Amino acid sequence: MEEKVFPMTQEGKAKLEAELEELKVVKRKEIIERIKIARSFGDLSENSEYESAKDEQAFVEGRISTLENMIRFAEIIDDKDVADDVVTLGRAVTFIELPDGEEETYTIVGSAEADPLEAKISNESPIAVALLGTKVNDTVTVETPGGSFDVKVVKVSKK
Repeated sequence: MEEKVFPMTQEGKAKLEAELEELKVVKRKEIIERIKIARSFGDLSENSEYESAKDEQAFVEGRISTLENMIRFAEIIDDKDVADDVVTLGRAVTFIELPDGEEETYTIVGSAEADPLEAKISNESPIAVALLGTKVNDTVTVETPGGSFDVKVVKVSKK
């Protein structure tokens, strides 16, 4: 079975590594301490603190596993050989929705580091799929489940 590759920026990989370190070094110890305290309350069958700590432990261990997998199969984006005005992973793209939309700017990143609140969209999103490989002044149609719309690329910049 072939493993999934996770394209990401060096900054994105470092962020995942820092989260992994925090979970392993700090969060694990905190949860173990919570479990010890909850056990001291006695009967585990009706102990909500114990159940809560065990649930959090399962979540944290799952996240650790996910992060380790993403980091292991990370593919660092290298755009040195791509022209400066071409939309590619790791670059910020500013576009206008036609005919009279406002300018919007997003950085296209791998799905592992996508964060809409920081204007970082996944390379697998409909907007990114339509924009990848385009240049400044290109107009493309973005196909979404809710319908399609046209956008014009106004600016491309390296982060």
